[in-house]
Amino acid sequence: MNTPRAPRLLLILLALLTALLATPSTAIAQLTPERLYFGVGQRVPVQIDVPEGFVGEVTLHLYDPATKEWTHKVPAASGRVDLTSLLPHLWEIKPRTVTYAQLELDGVPTGAPLVLQPLVTPNRAVLAEPTTMNLTEDPRTGEVVFEDKRIPALHAQGKRESGLREVTFSGFRIYVDQEIVMNTSMGQIVYRLRPDAAPNTAYNFLHLTQGGFYTNIIFHRIVAKLPNGNPFVIQVGDLSGTGSGGPGYMIDLEDSSLPHDFGVLSMARDSNPDTNGSQVFVALSRDGTSFLDGRYTAFAEAVEGASVIQKIAAVPVGPEDRPIDPPMLQSCTTRDAPPIQDRLPALSKVEQQVPVQPIGEPDR
Repeated sequence: MNTPRAPRLLLILLALLTALLATPSTAIAQLTPERLYFGVGQRVPVQIDVPEGFVGEVTLHLYDPATKEWTHKVPAASGRVDLTSLLPHLWEIKPRTVTYAQLELDGVPTGAPLVLQPLVTPNRAVLAEPTTMNLTEDPRTGEVVFEDKRIPALHAQGKRESGLREVTFSGFRIYVDQEIVMNTSMGQIVYRLRPDAAPNTAYNFLHLTQGGFYTNIIFHRIVAKLPNGNPFVIQVGDLSGTGSGGPGYMIDLEDSSLPHDFGVLSMARDSNPDTNGSQVFVALSRDGTSFLDGRYTAFAEAVEGASVIQKIAAVPVGPEDRPIDPPMLQSCTTRDAPPIQDRLPALSKVEQQVPVQPIGEPDR
């Protein structure tokens, strides 16, 4: 007896669905820590999830973003495991910088990596006279200097007994690596956080994003180009829209290893180095923003949305660089970052064609 056409099509679709469900998918494979903070010497329980029915090799691989090298590959298994049992040297790794733990299935990096951020004494910034290294509150004569540079200089002048900065290692902050998705009135921009470059600043922005801070606020400052023609910045992150607001607290300036370049996200502040909060600016070129390196904390880089950044930068402005019809940051959300080897390159080489605007520094 012939099967009617419609039921036959239904049987084919059911067979395809059954085959798909029976095929292990790496999309659900993930490393997840039990909590956010772990003190020195404590166990570090994490959950390793792999697709149901997967019978291949499960491994963990550490990645050093400073050297861009993979290190310490170890066998693992699905379920709850102690990271320090798999990686007993974890407490001894030096220098104390951010590393990533990546899950691999049959040698293929799978799921978002874990960010392993050491909790260490911050490298504080001050305003100091460049020759004497004496503290000052005058931004016209003082320069931003971090302790790891100032203390040896004071020691060399005989003003300190030691030239070493005391650093205490307290443990780890461990979380699933995230990307930031900015939904603006002109389109979407996707950012890769760079906790390896500025860990505390990156986490502060992640915290504000997950709390819904960046919802329906305007880009209140646009300086598309400097008088010399170099593209400069667009600025957002003030709930009041005035350019003077923030999240109700301030964080320290952090010495970032990420250079300012097109699409790089950095913290805005006033003349005091430690007045960072929620206001951020997007750099529009390397030539126009290189002088901000070491003075402002860059902590993320755009991987999608170059044309959106350019559109915002091209919005007409009035006095004090305020846009006449301000673009809106409608929402800022997070999503799990891709495996390290699957990451898109940063949008750092895109050419800009935007109108000339007055000079100025990112401020609050």
